[in-house]
Amino acid sequence: MPDRAPIEGERLQKVMARAGVGSRRLCEALIAGGRVTVNGTVPVPGRRVDTEVDRVELDGVPLPVRSGLRHYLVNKPIGVVCTASDTHGRPTVVSLVPCGGRVYPVGRLDRDSEGLIVVTNDGELAYRLTHPSYGVDKEYLVEVEGAPAPGQVRRLRQGVELADGPTAPARVAVVAPSLLRIVIHEGRNRQVRRMCEAIGHPVIRLVRTRIGPISDPSLSPGSHRSLTPDEVRSLAGAARPATVPGGSSAVASSAGRPGGNGPDDDAE
Repeated sequence: MPDRAPIEGERLQKVMARAGVGSRRLCEALIAGGRVTVNGTVPVPGRRVDTEVDRVELDGVPLPVRSGLRHYLVNKPIGVVCTASDTHGRPTVVSLVPCGGRVYPVGRLDRDSEGLIVVTNDGELAYRLTHPSYGVDKEYLVEVEGAPAPGQVRRLRQGVELADGPTAPARVAVVAPSLLRIVIHEGRNRQVRRMCEAIGHPVIRLVRTRIGPISDPSLSPGSHRSLTPDEVRSLAGAARPATVPGGSSAVASSAGRPGGNGPDDDAE
């Protein structure tokens, strides 16, 4: 069905420029080049959009065009819980960002883990970062008891058998005898801790250092900063659905499927 340009709303290139894509002239060129869609359709010239309703994508990646969206990167300290509120009065990760409107953490780090987590009110981005079919890389610096032998490190790299099934292969680097850098893309509950326990080296300290393409060594524990528009788009772009046999996406294939891990419980 051909795209119909509504009379009301804002011009598409203006909306894209405000989302940080670039100048209006650049946005016009992207639109003319067929790289932009509105609600899945290539827009006609002069297209106007309702940012509260219309879905705008650039190269298949959703743009954060809705008004009032907030995206924070937080360095969660030990002792802070990843909920919007806590019945036990413990400090929450939401309390570390500016007040005003409802925001929530994307995924979880347990109370004894620390490191980077996104806090936002952007439901589209949160879904893409947490749905198990998208598989966004997350990197952890993990101090363990003892010094894993090469064979034990190899088990992590090949996949470890856990109570809820084998893990996907992890990328593992030995930083020091008791210090590992582990990258996984699954989102099982306490996955990294359980993987290390399975090879006989329980975790002493766990720090998430990267989410997809986003890292920030300068962000101190308990601090936050706003993500830039480029960072928001790069996060959304990193969260692309895996392809399953037959050419369909894993997201479509998993729609309505019972069981599984569900939305990301997070992997610390």
